[in-house]
Amino acid sequence: MSFENLSEADQPMVITQPEFMRRMKDMSALGGMSYMGSLPDSYMLVVNSNHPLIGRLLEEENGELRDKKINQLIDLSMLAKNLLKGEKLTRFVQRSVDLF
Repeated sequence: MSFENLSEADQPMVITQPEFMRRMKDMSALGGMSYMGSLPDSYMLVVNSNHPLIGRLLEEENGELRDKKINQLIDLSMLAKNLLKGEKLTRFVQRSVDLF
């Protein structure tokens, strides 16, 4: 996880994949460097420290609610990258309903 000063208009949390690993896995899929295809996917969570939601999370006094909101933002960033599946997706939907 890393904190970056992105634009306030950008998402509060973003999941990225290191460019080097993505390229190596792409090349292994084309037939070259087959050993790279067996490496696990790695992702990085980037927290936009300039986003207003992140500031409000820091001020949230209710620890349980703060944790739910943080998990919600992480799951939203995973959903944006099509990484949220199965049981995690079910928990995300249930938490979304619970927050209201």
